[in-house]
Order: sequence, then C-alpha cells, then structure tokens
Amino acid sequence: MATPAPGTNSQLFVIDPLERLNPAKDSSVALMQAAQRAGQQIWVCTLQDLSAAERPGAPLAGHGGRVRAQPVTLAPMECSPSGWQVPEPWFVLGEPQQLPLDAFPWVWMRKDPPVDEAYLYATHLLELAERHGVRVLNRPASLRAWNEKLGALRWSHLMAPTLVSSQVDQLAAFATGHGDVVLKPLGGRAGQGVVRSHGGAPGLRALLELVTDQQRLPVMAQAFLPGVTAGDKRILLVDGEPLGAVNRKPMAGEFRSNLAVGGAPEATGLTEAERQICAALAPALQAEGLFFVGIDVIDGRLSEINVTSPTGVREVERLGGIPLADQTIERLLAS
Repeated sequence: MATPAPGTNSQLFVIDPLERLNPAKDSSVALMQAAQRAGQQIWVCTLQDLSAAERPGAPLAGHGGRVRAQPVTLAPMECSPSGWQVPEPWFVLGEPQQLPLDAFPWVWMRKDPPVDEAYLYATHLLELAERHGVRVLNRPASLRAWNEKLGALRWSHLMAPTLVSSQVDQLAAFATGHGDVVLKPLGGRAGQGVVRSHGGAPGLRALLELVTDQQRLPVMAQAFLPGVTAGDKRILLVDGEPLGAVNRKPMAGEFRSNLAVGGAPEATGLTEAERQICAALAPALQAEGLFFVGIDVIDGRLSEINVTSPTGVREVERLGGIPLADQTIERLLAS
C-alpha cells in the first residue's frame, strides 16, 4: 500500500538518523511523539536529504527546496520511576519519497550540532521553503545568526563577567583580574572543551595558546560562578515563554553540569530572577523566529542560549510531571 502524500497535518523533522537517537532522552523524539498524539503525520529526513530544484511549471518562481523524506510511526512510551521505557521497535519507517519542502506546513530543524558547513548549507535550503509559506522551526536565518555562546552577549548585564577574544594577553589579564575563570570554545556543545583555570595557574598562557589555536580562534572567558556546585539550570522556552526547567548538578570533582559529562538531572522550578531573564529575552526570541529555545542559567546568571537542538524535554517531563512536548505542539498548532 502506497504511503499517502503529506497533507496539512504533516510535520517534517530534519534530524540525525533515527537509529542513532536515544528515545529515552532525546527531545526530538519527544516532540515527534507529541505531534503524532496530536494527529499529525510525522516525516523525517537528514541534512543530506535536502536539495533545491526548479519548480515545475513555474520558471520565474525561482528554485524550490526539495527533500527525500520518510514517514515514520513512533511507538508510545511510558515513564516509570527509573526512566522512560523504550519498546522494540520504537519506530517504523515508511518508503522514502521525493517531495517539495512546501508540501509540509511545518519543518523542524533538529539536527544536533556542530554547526558546520553541512548545517549552514541546510539552513539556506530550508529558507527556500520558508519563502513559499513553510514555517521552519527555528527560523533558518536566526540559526545562522545566533551562536549559542555569543547570542547571550546581547544581555551582558544578565551574565557573569565575560570576555571574548583570541588574544592571549587579553585573556590572561581577564583571568588575573577575576581569579577563577571558565574557558569555552565558541563552537562547543555538551560541555566539550570547556576548561577551568585561574590567573595564577602555572602554564596559563600555554593553555590559552592551546584553546585559541595559537591565537587564531576566539574563545569565551567567564568568571567562575561558585554557585554552579548547586547546579546549572536548563530552562525551555516555547515562543518566548518558559514552560519547564531541569536542574543539572555536576558530579563530584567536576564543575561541568552537562548531562553528557555526568551531570545529574533534578526537578526544579523558576526563581523570580530567572523569570526576569526569560522575560528580557522573549521579545527578541519571538521577533527572530526562535520558537523552541533552551537557556542555561547558573546562580541567577545567563550562561547560554541554545537554539539549534535544545535538549531537556524528557527530564522536565519525567521529573517535573509537565507534558512539555504536548504543550509545545499545542502552541505550535494554535499559532
């Protein structure tokens, strides 16, 4: 039996191959399952499935985005005290079809970083669909414009003291002035490459030469916040509104709290200061088409604004009892 073409109730997810995802932890899987529960037909593709071609019968309309996509049916999952229970198989793929991207009312760009050449080219192809009425989440131009470290600099008054530079002298002076510092590569994710040092550390200049690739690449230096021992809070915002959060507490002997490096998720709420941070960001997020965003807050200070493929949905739902994925899809369909 042939797979029906996508209709007005179809959503396309541009993601990593399904077999690489961990459905018990993956936020994209949570969003796809929620969309399916809402009566949506779910399709998937990878970056390499995107293309552009002339639009048949419309020579003056310019090229249109195209995709080799597959429909997918996702098995329901139950949450127990020990975590999400994953059935086998947890997904069934249909036959691939070559389709115009504007066959889908909504396209989610949920490919995990790095934001490399392939990722950037894919945003340009998705922009072709956007010009023909497709809503792409998040907006392709904003995915290119918002580096997840540098984007927060718009609100530097909400951050810990911060310097971005490739110059060893500048970074060393910053470390001397602030004592303990954290050095972050601008293209890193999940805590990768993040190191802690201090102004008096032996070998500091050698470390700075290493992290800047001999002063070729800028890095972000931030004053270390001792409050990170209590956790780094991931807050998920949908269309600018915070819908849930999870606290990530670093393991013993570690200052990084990312779940990928052993951080432990904990249920949490929002403080008034954190709500004020969300309110400050909301107008820009809404104006620039950043529908689904995860911000990181440490000790009441904004750390990062994650726009590419924010995680944390599974943890918020399991620990906080908040149906965040369902709420996200509900807001999308109502918008």
